Amino acid sequence: MFTEIEQRLSSESVDETWLLSTLESEQGRLSLPQEIFDAVRQRIVEAADKKMEKMAKTADMEGNLYPGMDDDPNRTQLATSLFKSKDTPEISDSKAGSSNPSVTTEEAPNRSIKGIGDTLNDRFILEERVGSGGMSTVYRALDRRKLEANDRHPYVAVKILNVEFSAHPDSLIALQREAKKCQRLAHPNIVRAYDFDRDGTTVFMTMEYLSGHSLAQILRRPDFKGMSCDEAMPIVEGMANALSFAHENGIVHADFKPANVILTDDGQIKVIDFGIARAFQLPGEGDMEATRFDPGSLGALTPTYASPEMLEHGEPDPRDDVYALACICYEMFTGRHPFGRRQAIEARDGGLAPEWKKVLTRKQWKALRAALEFERDKRTPSVDRFRNNIRPDCSKKPRIALVASVVVTALLAGFIAVGYLDISELSFPFVAMNADRNNTTLENSSNISDPEPSVELPSAEAALPAESLNPPTPGANETDGTEVDRVSFSSLLVDVNEVPEPVSSPKPALAPVMSVLEAYPCSALTARLEGGIVNVYGFLNKSVSIKALTGKLSRIPGVTAVNTEITALTDMMCDVVDLYRPYWVSNRDKALGTSIEPLKQTSEFAAGESLIVKVTTPSFSSHINVDYYALDGNVVHMLPSKRAKANQAPANYTALLGDLDQWVVSEPYGKELVVLLTTPESLFPSLRKEYETASEYLVALKDRLSRIDDEAKRDSITSDFLLINTREKR
Repeated sequence: MFTEIEQRLSSESVDETWLLSTLESEQGRLSLPQEIFDAVRQRIVEAADKKMEKMAKTADMEGNLYPGMDDDPNRTQLATSLFKSKDTPEISDSKAGSSNPSVTTEEAPNRSIKGIGDTLNDRFILEERVGSGGMSTVYRALDRRKLEANDRHPYVAVKILNVEFSAHPDSLIALQREAKKCQRLAHPNIVRAYDFDRDGTTVFMTMEYLSGHSLAQILRRPDFKGMSCDEAMPIVEGMANALSFAHENGIVHADFKPANVILTDDGQIKVIDFGIARAFQLPGEGDMEATRFDPGSLGALTPTYASPEMLEHGEPDPRDDVYALACICYEMFTGRHPFGRRQAIEARDGGLAPEWKKVLTRKQWKALRAALEFERDKRTPSVDRFRNNIRPDCSKKPRIALVASVVVTALLAGFIAVGYLDISELSFPFVAMNADRNNTTLENSSNISDPEPSVELPSAEAALPAESLNPPTPGANETDGTEVDRVSFSSLLVDVNEVPEPVSSPKPALAPVMSVLEAYPCSALTARLEGGIVNVYGFLNKSVSIKALTGKLSRIPGVTAVNTEITALTDMMCDVVDLYRPYWVSNRDKALGTSIEPLKQTSEFAAGESLIVKVTTPSFSSHINVDYYALDGNVVHMLPSKRAKANQAPANYTALLGDLDQWVVSEPYGKELVVLLTTPESLFPSLRKEYETASEYLVALKDRLSRIDDEAKRDSITSDFLLINTREKR
């Protein structure tokens, strides 16, 4: 795959936009490993950057890259500022070099698009890619300001525009204007947009972080045949509320589709992606600031749900969203797109018309047919009208009070939830429609509120014969001549005084076990007791006999067996492990949750492989420190470092450290140690050198840790070890 991509990128005629779009669309089908996907995408972005720089130089010689823009100096300045020159400072230093011979970094060209592990404007730490599309990539990001303020919800969604989209000057101008408009859309059924900003050439938007599931995942299920009216209408209400509110504020969504409807874990319905929404002129607002942005011209539209006018680049109108909403509703009710997923223009020119399915009542069909008109003037004029036309049918059907879990199992079984946008499945109790159109939510309910009375199911008792509900009385069946044997339970009782108490063996105590383990130098050991069984795990110098250790433990009173799960340490690791040992033991014994592990399934790394680790912080906020103790006697500070200065994290925080080609394994080869240390405050007042001798660092580290201990914060220090084995490439 890498070879083919390199061959395509070497061609002058390659379309990087097409490559990115293909990669991102195929990701959903192929599910490439995250590190592979990010590496391929970054390579394409870098190729696009080089082409942009070449275009910029040509533009400088010819005077203007975008003809016809000289009358607007702001637009020209915005366009030319996107291209890096030799004087432009680096955007990200996450590829800076290292002279450490065991783990090296490789110099990479400046990046215009940032990724996992990078920080935007020294504030938003990109933690996880949670969604992507043709225009943008969305990340879950830690907002350092919220973290410092002890905000219970320190995460935001950061939407970064892809390189080919952010390079389009008209789109940037329009998106900046639209972002301001979207900030006006404060509505419970619309995702909140916080800000629109840039970090160097990286253009991004910050939004409310949503944890939930998209409507698209329901509609795309192979066995999905449609929802009942009662199941669908609460979702329809939420979508309609959001669109209606936007229209009242002069905004057309312009790319409304099932993937842009989120059903959150806490039961709300949210419409997202108003970031490419278009303004239209409301009556009496002739001075409205016009927008130049046309999503269709940049490939931003989803043609399956776009109206003919949108596809033909007509002026925005609320009826465009009415068409998209009707397409979605038809699909929700019937399980099929009204035009077989054909574009509106193709369906119109081909004389196609939606079919009246049996699941649709006459009024539902009439409402959908009017909203799906190809001609705007014949289409339902507003979202509110469409909702009112389709709503009455639900209340005419008798309803049965169903247990929520039964409905969920029948409709949504088999889905797995993930984060915002890159959303897997819907998983929520059956829904009840909130009558307030300004805040439609999904509510836990065993009954569905309705003006008509619910049909009561007969109880389990009513379904059984009356006689089966009562136990037979003595003599009840004696009339047929059958003698009923009765057992005297008193004859089965045993006098407890006659049963001798069993002689129990003494159980071992943990203190003498730990006393034995702590006596071993060059170790980090702890134990768990299960009756008379002692389970020992941790790290121990390879020179120590495990048999001798188990022999000592076996002589402790009450010990019946000893199990060990011990990793052997080399002599060069002894000073390191002895210093960190108290914090490793405390972390394990108190189950604080601090851990470090390789991203891949094995801890063996060959030459040229990238070291990517997954770290998890304890159950309280802390500062993360990750150090790589190499075979040559040096220590490499992976975090914090010049490329990743921010290391403060909330409780139970999980993140990936490293990237393809950032930390690359090289000689000398053998067993090496990576240590995670979490502290309640910054370990050192300033960044240390990226690498230094381990002996020098351990002296400074010991002094600093002793000071934190003196401040009664020892219980807030935790540690974990990752022992890796490096080797030559085979």
